[in-house]
Amino acid sequence: MFASKPTLTGDRVTLQPVGPEHVEGLVELCADPEVGRLTGSHTHTDLSAEAALEWYSTRKDHPDRLDLAIMAGAAYVGEVVLNELDADNLSCNLRIALIGERAFGKGYGTEAIRLVLGHAFATTPLHRIHLGVYAFNARARHVYEKVGFVEEGVERDALLWEGQWYDSVRMSVLRTEWKPLQ
Repeated sequence: MFASKPTLTGDRVTLQPVGPEHVEGLVELCADPEVGRLTGSHTHTDLSAEAALEWYSTRKDHPDRLDLAIMAGAAYVGEVVLNELDADNLSCNLRIALIGERAFGKGYGTEAIRLVLGHAFATTPLHRIHLGVYAFNARARHVYEKVGFVEEGVERDALLWEGQWYDSVRMSVLRTEWKPLQ
């Protein structure tokens, strides 16, 4: 379903298929403690350049996922990914991560999500795209709601972070609900 790896262009960002040229950005992204907390990543904080190179070099070979680097001009500011494809039920997961303060609050994530949803609903038969967001991440929840995601439920105590439990909010957007010009 994602054999084609497009470049998608918006006003603020360009989404490019990930590749070796984005490795330095991925290493920085994974090393950011705030990114780790927001994504619940207990691992990958010490991702080596070699491991990142192997990861980003092989994403083009996976027709069941779409990994795109988020570029603001020439700067890598994060990634947006459609993965966990369920082809039988025309559903997949969306995940996004931005590199800390230099990317937060600039509209990069909102535009990246709109671009990737627009692409998915225009060029594939996908019916449903879902995600999970930790309850403490109000900024991300606001963005997801703004682009059309609807809360479906809560996974209670889904993340144990520094000795405290946090819920994960499940959200989705359906093809029938998607409004490209939101």
